[in-house]
Amino acid sequence: MNAQQAELLDKLRRITSADTVRPFGNFVLTEAVDLAPFCTDWRGRYTGQPLCVVLPSDTEAVAAVVSACAAAGVPMVPQGGNTGLCGGATPIGGEVLISLRRLNRIRYVDADNNAITVEAGCTLQVVQEAATSVDRLFPLSLAAEGSATIGGNLSTNAGGVQVLRYGNARDLALGLEVVLADGSIWHGLRALRKDNTGYDLKHLFIGAEGTLGLITAATLKLFPQPRETVTAWVVVTDPLAAVRLLGNLRAVAGDNVTAFELIDRASLALVLQHMEKARAPLQAKHDWYVLIELSGAQYQLHDILEQTLQEGVGSGQVIDAVIAKSEVQRLELWALRENISEAQKLEGISIKHDIGLPVSRIDEFIQRAGTALKAISPDVRIVCFGHVGDGNLHYNLSKVNALSNEDFIAQTPVINRIVYDLVCELGGSISAEHGLGQLKRNEVLQYKSMTEMNLMRSVKAALDPQGLMNPGKLL
Repeated sequence: MNAQQAELLDKLRRITSADTVRPFGNFVLTEAVDLAPFCTDWRGRYTGQPLCVVLPSDTEAVAAVVSACAAAGVPMVPQGGNTGLCGGATPIGGEVLISLRRLNRIRYVDADNNAITVEAGCTLQVVQEAATSVDRLFPLSLAAEGSATIGGNLSTNAGGVQVLRYGNARDLALGLEVVLADGSIWHGLRALRKDNTGYDLKHLFIGAEGTLGLITAATLKLFPQPRETVTAWVVVTDPLAAVRLLGNLRAVAGDNVTAFELIDRASLALVLQHMEKARAPLQAKHDWYVLIELSGAQYQLHDILEQTLQEGVGSGQVIDAVIAKSEVQRLELWALRENISEAQKLEGISIKHDIGLPVSRIDEFIQRAGTALKAISPDVRIVCFGHVGDGNLHYNLSKVNALSNEDFIAQTPVINRIVYDLVCELGGSISAEHGLGQLKRNEVLQYKSMTEMNLMRSVKAALDPQGLMNPGKLL
C-alpha cells in the first residue's frame, strides 16, 4: 500500500466514524477475512481484491466517500446485496468497494399517492413488506428478493416475474437520489406521475450498473393489493402452445394476467433433484410447463382461468393442469420456479444466457437454437425457463457429466455466438434483465451499432470524466 492509498483509508475512516448512525464502528474493512463476502459474485465466477470495503450509513457519507475517492483518483465499485449474475458489482482489483447495505431505511410511505421512498440498501422484501403494511403492493418480485437491494434492482433495471403486468424496475421508479462521480448529490426524489420539465434524468442511472453515479434512494410506485389471486401449474404441448395460451388468457383476463412463466423438463428435474422440499405437482413427466398467476380486484379470476384452460385442452394446447387450492399450494408451485437458479448452481457451472425476444419468436428461437446446438454437441443439456409473457428466456447450457461439462464450458465463445447471433436475427437482446457487467461488456460490441456505443460512451464521459465509477463494467 502506498502513501496516497494509506491517506485515503484514513480519510474514509474519519468519514464513517462521523456517521450519524452507529458512529465509531469499523466501517472501513481491509482484512482479507472481512473483505471476502464482498469480493466474489453470486455465481462464483468473478473475484477481485478491492483496496477496501467502506460501509457508509447515509447519503451525505456516501457523497463524502465518493468525493474523497475522486480527489485521490481511485476507482469505486458500488454494491448492494451482491446477488447479480454478470459480475457487475464485483471488484476487479484496487477499487474502493462502496457497500450500500447500511442505507436501509424506509423514509416515507404515502399511501394516498401510491408511493414509497426508500434507501438503496433496503432489500426488495423489506420494501414489499412496507407496502403491505399500508395495504399496498410493490410488485417487483424475483427469487433473490430477500437479499437483493433496491439500489441493485434499479442499477440493473431488474425484471422478475411480474413484468408482464407492472413493468421493469425502470417503470416502477418515480424519482431518485444519486451521488454523482464528483461527490455532489442530485436530489431527484419526486413522487410525480407527470413532470415534463426537460430530460428525465433518472433514466440515465437506472440500468447503468453504477457506471454513472450511485443511487442512494428512490421513490417507487405502489399499487392496490389484489383481492383475488389464482395460480396454476399447466402442462402445454410446446412453447408455441404456451404463447397462444397466453394470448387467449390475456384476451379474457387483460392485465389481471400477472405472471406467465415457461419451464422445461430439465429445469423442473434439477429443482426436484436438489431442493429438499420440492415435489412435482403432477405425476407424469412432460416436456413443457407454464406457471400462470392471475390477480386483481375481480372475484371471477378462478373461473376465467379454469374456463381458458378447459378451452386449451379442447384445442390441444393444454395437456394437464393443477390450480392451487390454498396459499400453501400456491407458494409450493412458485418455489419450483424460483429455485431453478439455485438448483442449477448446486448442479455446477453452465453457460448462461439471459435473452429478450419478441414473444412471437420464442418458439422459433427454442427450435432453431436447440437444433444448432445439438448439431455440434448432441448430448448438450438445455435448461430453458423464463418470463415468456415479456419475452425473457433464461437459456442455460451444460453437460450432465462433469468432465464433459468442463470441455463444454471451454467452448463458451462458440456457444455464445450461436445463441446470440440467432437472438439478434430474431430482433432480440443478449441481456434482458441481468445487465452486462463484466460478463457481456465485450459481447455487446458485436450486437450494438458503433453509433449506439459512442452515444453511451459520450454519456459516460459527461457524467464520469475520470472514468472512476465502476470501471470495467458495461462499457
